[in-house]
Order: sequence, then C-alpha cells, then structure tokens
Amino acid sequence: MSNLEPIRPKIIAIANQKGGVGKTTTAINLATALATTRKVLLIDLDPQGNASTGLGLPRQERGLGSYALLVGTAPLAELIRPSAIPNLALLPADADLAGAEIELIDVEARERRLLNALDTAQDALAGTELIIIDCPPSLGLLTLNALVAADEVLVPLQCEFFALEGVSQIARTIERVNKSLNPRLSLGGIILTMFDKRNNLSELVAADVRGFFGDKVYETVIPRNIRISEAPSHGLPVLLYDHRSAGAAAYIALAQEWLRRQKPKPETSP
Repeated sequence: MSNLEPIRPKIIAIANQKGGVGKTTTAINLATALATTRKVLLIDLDPQGNASTGLGLPRQERGLGSYALLVGTAPLAELIRPSAIPNLALLPADADLAGAEIELIDVEARERRLLNALDTAQDALAGTELIIIDCPPSLGLLTLNALVAADEVLVPLQCEFFALEGVSQIARTIERVNKSLNPRLSLGGIILTMFDKRNNLSELVAADVRGFFGDKVYETVIPRNIRISEAPSHGLPVLLYDHRSAGAAAYIALAQEWLRRQKPKPETSP
C-alpha cells in the first residue's frame, strides 16, 4: 500500500466582478485547450450556468451540480458529468445555485464550503490535474468560495474605458483573501479580451493595464471574433466550433502561455 499523498489538482478561478468581459468564454476555451495535455475539471459556479450551456449541457438536463456540492446534498463523485471533450469533465451549475448566497449566509465556515468539498473528494478527483472555476460576475459568497479554494486567479479584462478601475478592485480582493483566508492565493494573470486592433481605445487600455500590472498581463490577447460569439449557441467551445478561427488560435496560444508560466524561472546567480 502506497503512503504517497495524492497529488492535489491546481485550482484556477476565472473571476471578474464585471459581467460581459469574456469570463465564461475564457473558462470554457482555456479548459478545452488545456485538456489536450491535462485532465481538467471545469466547475460552473455562476448561477447563469453559461459554462454548462457552452459545453453542450442544456439547463433541463443538468440535474444536481455545484449547488448540491456547496450545501452538502451530494458528494462530488455523484455530480461530475463528462463532456464531449476528452479529458474535460464538468460540474454543472444547477437551478438552485442562485439561492446559495442567501442560504449559506448563516452556515459555519461558509466561505470554505467549496474547499472542504474538494478536499474530501480525493477519489473523485484522482488523476485530475487542473480545476478551473467559472465565477459569477460579482464578489459575493460564491466567488469568495472559489477564491478560498483556488491557487491562482485569472482575470479576463475587456479592453474598455473603465477596465483598470475594475481590475484594481479584484486585485485588492485577492490580496485581502490571501492575507485572511487563503495564503496560497495569487493573481495568476490578467487576460485582455475583446481586443480590437482597429480601435485606438483597445491599444490605449492594453498599454495602461500593462503599465500598471507589468508581466502579470498575459502577452496573448483575445480578439473580438464572431466565431467566439457564435460557438456557445452550438454548445461548443470555439476550439471545436471553428478551430481555424482567430478566436480558437488565441485560446490555444493562451493555454500555451499559461503552461509556460507554470515552469519555475531559472535562478540567477548573485
């Protein structure tokens, strides 16, 4: 019998309190791209359930999901669903998730419900190397559960006028969670989305964000692309809907950059 501890999956929260910034699109397509080399679980923690729909699981077919996990109705092993993508499993958002923020408010250690549920699901997670959590567009209790469970946060950021103000707010939230609830948590990076190279504002926002956050901003940018917009209505990531599109190429490049950033930097001699 082996005494080796099971390897804990790396947990990435995709979060931004602003809606419409490409958060769910990034969660779906980054998970799909990373599933070509890793075993990935995507957790849909957004009551809108768009990540579940975008992976081809309609609302009426979901059954129990992330709400049941948070309130303890069922263990993770009974809730994980396969997707059409090899190596990518889904924990869908069930219909009751919208009420979780209110129902959990008086529960002891309410901000640790997701972390505790994942920690006690080692058998269900056997072989899983990455967990990606699609957070709701708010900084409420559901997002807090994701941040307490996560190792890093990726922040999709739309190239628009108020972008820097929004990302500064979530950066401060990450810092507070790191100090008080989860010392593992870090800002893994900022991903510029809906980038329009024909628009001077996109270039100006990108320059501002890079000037403020430096190498925390990913080199890969996600362009405005009609194929990215069309793909969810077909229940497919853009990588499967049109793998030759600029949107698919950008998410493949993003996954490759994420993998490169995981490699330890060589130590420099004094």
